[in-house]
Amino acid sequence: MARLPTGYVLDFKKQPDAEALNKLLSYCDQPTHSPKRLRRALEHSFLHLSILDEVKGDLVGYVRATSDRGLNANLWNLVALPGSFQDQFFSVLVYQALRILKRDMPGCSISIAAPKMAINSLQANGFLVDPTGIRAMEFKFKKSTRGLFNIRAWRDSNPRPSEPESDALSN
Repeated sequence: MARLPTGYVLDFKKQPDAEALNKLLSYCDQPTHSPKRLRRALEHSFLHLSILDEVKGDLVGYVRATSDRGLNANLWNLVALPGSFQDQFFSVLVYQALRILKRDMPGCSISIAAPKMAINSLQANGFLVDPTGIRAMEFKFKKSTRGLFNIRAWRDSNPRPSEPESDALSN
């Protein structure tokens, strides 16, 4: 289990400000969204995990989940400030999101739209890159009394055409 470096905290309780998230996305060379649409997507998300700088209060890492609250969950906007802690931030966000989703929705299928720089952290959390080069990766927890937990992820940040990023951010 990855731990946050000293001086950073993980916030499970509130969604970030749309402008702060867009600022982080832009700084990390990830696509940004109109504040109105991003606020709507954030409001309709099932889970928010933010990493904050304890002193400045700045958003330095983030991931959110949408779900049908039963069979499917999608992780979106996985992003972490570039620098020496980036891999640690990605690992904490992915690990904690998987822990919460497994607890709250055992047996659900999970997909993730992730930037290339997150691949090492995804692999460190149990994801396996498809050896035939297909975009999907898969993760399986050991079988438990609660059933099998499957996760599929894409190696780049471009969702499949049949799987728009989210209702609030598509179109």
